[in-house]
Amino acid sequence: MDVRKIFNILWTKKKVKSRLLYIALFMVIFVCGGIVEAKERITVGLVEEVILLPWGVKLPARIDTGAAQTSLDARDIVIKGDIVYFKLPEKYGGLQLSLPIVAWKTVWSAEARERRPVVMMEFCLGNKHVRTRVNLNDRSKVKYPLLVGRNVLKRYFIVDCMKEKCAPPICPEVQNK
Repeated sequence: MDVRKIFNILWTKKKVKSRLLYIALFMVIFVCGGIVEAKERITVGLVEEVILLPWGVKLPARIDTGAAQTSLDARDIVIKGDIVYFKLPEKYGGLQLSLPIVAWKTVWSAEARERRPVVMMEFCLGNKHVRTRVNLNDRSKVKYPLLVGRNVLKRYFIVDCMKEKCAPPICPEVQNK
């Protein structure tokens, strides 16, 4: 629909308050980039392979639109000042990593509340090189070591719940390794 047609429809509303509300909503959606073309996004399934950068560690990821933030399986977490030291699961190489903490995330469950360190990480999913905040916690009791949440999905991806492994990691950085 043409932008002028939308504006005219909104403007012809009878009540002034409603008119202002509609115009404000229109401006937020249109001006702030709420309209994103589907061709800019990649379709992913419920499970995808991801490569952690720059380390080149390949691991399976659960794509979860219900999770607000991305979460990585981190073992033996030690905090020293503003740095977090942790290991990836042995199944995925057991690499020892250390990264600066950029924030803390409080997660509530039925049993308790838990504070988790949040770090900036980069990974390749499909042909997208993603840099995002990731909270670290022991995910040994769940099947997938990485959970990709809405903080990544809303910007780059469309989730097809009927598919799995439809966007293999093919970033240029990965091809060169």
